Amino acid sequence: MVVPTHAADLTPPEAKSTGHGIVDPRLLGLSAAEAAARLARDGYNELPRGDRRSIVTILRDVLREPMLALLLGGGLIYLFIGSLSEALILLAFATFSVLVTLVQESRTERVLESLRDLSSPRALVIRDGVRTRIPGREVVYGDLVVLAEGDRIPADVSLVEARDLLTDESLLTGESVPVRKAARGDAAPVPSQRPGGDDLPTAYSGCLVVRGAGLGEVIAAGSHSEIGKIGETLRNLQQTPPRLQAQTRRLVRIFAIIAALVTAAVLLIHGLAWGAWLDGILAGITLGMSLIPEEFPVVLTVFTAMGAWRISHARVLTRRAAAIETLGAATVLCTDKTGTLTENRMSVAEFRVWDGPTLRVERGIADHLPEEIAELATIGILGSAPVPFDPMERAFHDLAPRLSDTVHPAADQRSLLREYGLRPDLLAMSNVWQMQDEAGTCLVTTKGAPEAVATLCRFDAADLARLKLVVDEMGRAGMRVLGLARARVAADGLPDSQHGFSFEFLGLVGLSDPLRAGVPAAVAQARAAGIQVVMITGDYPATARAIAAEAGIAGHTVLTGEELDRLDDAALDALITDIGVFARILPEQKLRLVNAFKRRGEIVAMTGDGVNDAPSLKAAHIGIAMGGRGTDVAREASSIVLLDDDFASIVTAIRLGRRIYDNLRKAMGFIVAVHIPIAGLALLPLLFGLPILFGPIHIAFLEMVIDPVCTLVFEAETDEEDIMRRPARDPEAPLISRQVLGWSILQGLATLAVSASAFLYAWWQGVPADELRATVFATLVICLVALILVNRSYSSSLRTAILRPNMALGFVLVLVATLLATTLTLPPVSNLFHFSALQAPDFLEVCSAGLLLWVMLEAVKKLMGRRLQP
Repeated sequence: MVVPTHAADLTPPEAKSTGHGIVDPRLLGLSAAEAAARLARDGYNELPRGDRRSIVTILRDVLREPMLALLLGGGLIYLFIGSLSEALILLAFATFSVLVTLVQESRTERVLESLRDLSSPRALVIRDGVRTRIPGREVVYGDLVVLAEGDRIPADVSLVEARDLLTDESLLTGESVPVRKAARGDAAPVPSQRPGGDDLPTAYSGCLVVRGAGLGEVIAAGSHSEIGKIGETLRNLQQTPPRLQAQTRRLVRIFAIIAALVTAAVLLIHGLAWGAWLDGILAGITLGMSLIPEEFPVVLTVFTAMGAWRISHARVLTRRAAAIETLGAATVLCTDKTGTLTENRMSVAEFRVWDGPTLRVERGIADHLPEEIAELATIGILGSAPVPFDPMERAFHDLAPRLSDTVHPAADQRSLLREYGLRPDLLAMSNVWQMQDEAGTCLVTTKGAPEAVATLCRFDAADLARLKLVVDEMGRAGMRVLGLARARVAADGLPDSQHGFSFEFLGLVGLSDPLRAGVPAAVAQARAAGIQVVMITGDYPATARAIAAEAGIAGHTVLTGEELDRLDDAALDALITDIGVFARILPEQKLRLVNAFKRRGEIVAMTGDGVNDAPSLKAAHIGIAMGGRGTDVAREASSIVLLDDDFASIVTAIRLGRRIYDNLRKAMGFIVAVHIPIAGLALLPLLFGLPILFGPIHIAFLEMVIDPVCTLVFEAETDEEDIMRRPARDPEAPLISRQVLGWSILQGLATLAVSASAFLYAWWQGVPADELRATVFATLVICLVALILVNRSYSSSLRTAILRPNMALGFVLVLVATLLATTLTLPPVSNLFHFSALQAPDFLEVCSAGLLLWVMLEAVKKLMGRRLQP
């Protein structure tokens, strides 16, 4: 789109020509041909796409799983020997496993796509002396970009002109207060300076113009811009794999090696001793399947997925389910200030009338302000833009409903005659209002930096000293302070500058980004749970210290970004645990701090909402983004998103993470216990020449249906009473500790003894093979139910194990009973499993075995006491 307005219209009169009637060529912009050449040379103004794993690569990784190989091998052998039903069942189990894994692994990151959308809005540029609207991705180095209020800046630009220009750089700095921009003058463009601070002649890609207008020359685009550098960091950053996932994979790998050795030994014994190679392969596969705890990754996936579903009801979105259990192990919580601890909006915190009363606004504003305070608020409103973009001006306008019409004139009772904008040499702005009831006289309202307003009011040395003391006091409380003044002047006698008015100093207003209501309680709970809470912010030390004190963050030591740069990694590692607040921190320094905590072995959770937080969110073990005010980039880089931006929701996530870990620990112990009798019953006939009980289909059904269904009971278990009073667990501690492993082995051996006794007793009585197999299978399933009841809690009594509320328990008991009845009584299924119907004495024997095992293990658990506690 072409806008037929000459470039000269964009500049002040003195800049329109060189003095000889010729337009300055620097203001004509690039020619269309030059722009096209640069676009072809440098590429589009967007970020490169990240590498993605293809479906083929994911499938290749899935096929490396040992349990899948055994299922496929068993299915192919049954197919070879003509047992089509067994083959189809095993291949169905294998296919299901592949599909579940593919769905999980094919979830890919969209971080760079979000950055690309953010850094490439549409742009108004000058080319061949004409304004032209183009896609932001087509902006090139050297383009002249026209900036106006409400625009998203398409690239890093050096400002040729700036008229009362304010930009919101919170995406890059994390600070909600806009910064003032200044033109570079006649100087040549300089390389992009770091974001943050007033009066810089550089504006940055992705940031928003909140007031004024400007003209900028592009000095960096795409991956060379400040937002692009963050994108490159994200692209090259490797996330820490979940610890439990790594632990379970290591356990499965160890058991897979053992299973491979046992399978090979069984195959060789059958083949060399008896010449039964095919039977040896099936027996080896059966024993190998019984030894591999393939339920570990399945249960881990189910528990974390269910945890994500549960926590979603608390308005917390889990992008990576494994992060929930990791959050339960967090030892350090690094939190940004703006938008995380605070509400990311400016509000009036204090009024100080000069030679008058002071009003501190703790939470919200009273319905009616006192008269002198209301007058001060009115001057602040009239001293702001009628339609504000600046957060501080919006804070003043929020006061309007609390003011009466006699104090604050309505819009139809006033008209704005003239505005005097901020200048680098005078940080104050004035509005001249014509009041309907004051013909010929105008009201001049001024607000700005206190020292600038004091200059306009011609303060003497004593007043200036007094003003400085008051401003410093308010600043130490974390407030940004503005001075307010007013004047009366004739409508036909407006001066050229603000110095021409006779101002009366009215007072000071302190504004702050208020702390979220639930933050102090959330911080206290985190500390009680043994988690160190650390604030990392780009704000000034005094403001950060005040917010930290209000939030209850421990440690009064504040380390600034400058001081951080002077420390090497060793010195930083020595100091980092004693510091509660890090102020004036740059994005790469946040990443350095996260890595420093990780070097000390801490499990790091990092909260944030801006683009500047994305690298540290991705580098942390758990990245927690704010969903309401947070950027897409921060959300995509994070593991967890707080949809309501409530810091207190982090405590909910921590509690759930600890609960998941406790329940996962119980489930894993249960699985270990279950595998011992399954493997023992598969091995026992081979060692003693007894009838073969189980084939691959029985093992697959037990380990991929019955066993995972039973573990659902543990997922639904409620919190232990002391869950938020424990210190954070050792991040290096194994999921299955020695005590739990020993307890699981003991349970497994007891279950094997009971099941084997049932087997030997039935065999001794001469029970037919199919009935014998059905009896032992039913005994084993009933014993698994007994193990569920025993492992629901490591500390509760037998009575509690029965009465403790758990809706999943009833569902699982009914489902297991239904599955067992189906396999035993439904002819097509019982024939597939080679079962025959059980007699009444068989049922009595089965139930007695389960009851005996339950009572016996409950007695042993009581003797072991707190040694099983987390």
